[in-house]
Amino acid sequence: MVQWIMTAAISVLHPFYVSVIEINHNAKDANVEISIRIFTEDMEKTLQKYATAKVDIINGPNQEFIDNQINNYLTKKLILKVNGQPATLHYVGHEIQKESVWSYLEISGIKELKKLEIDCTLLYDFEKAQSNIFHVKSGNTDKSYKLDFPKNQASFTF
Repeated sequence: MVQWIMTAAISVLHPFYVSVIEINHNAKDANVEISIRIFTEDMEKTLQKYATAKVDIINGPNQEFIDNQINNYLTKKLILKVNGQPATLHYVGHEIQKESVWSYLEISGIKELKKLEIDCTLLYDFEKAQSNIFHVKSGNTDKSYKLDFPKNQASFTF
């Protein structure tokens, strides 16, 4: 019982900071679909550092402003190279699911995904204990990797 209480107390005192980035190559549509899950509070606090107006992702009256903030942040902090070429990420939108915000981006014109290079500093400007977990799928192959601050680069070959 004491061990359980100690574990619970430590987890409250030392919360974890994590985002999950899912990258899926859709060969049929010739694009790469990217889904990023971040705790809403962490995203708001990070975006607030760069915004001149209040950032309220859930209840903000101006969702266009929120979309612009999310888009600008994600496209600066997540840099991808596909098959050795720099990729342009197109922001699709976001949605709230419980305590998290899911953001969606895509890269068009990718018929085949042979290599994916990642430079990711998502939320490193918010919390030094940040981890970014990647799940990448191409064809029938799934690969995963975790980047812990200050590591920011990963590569996947298919």
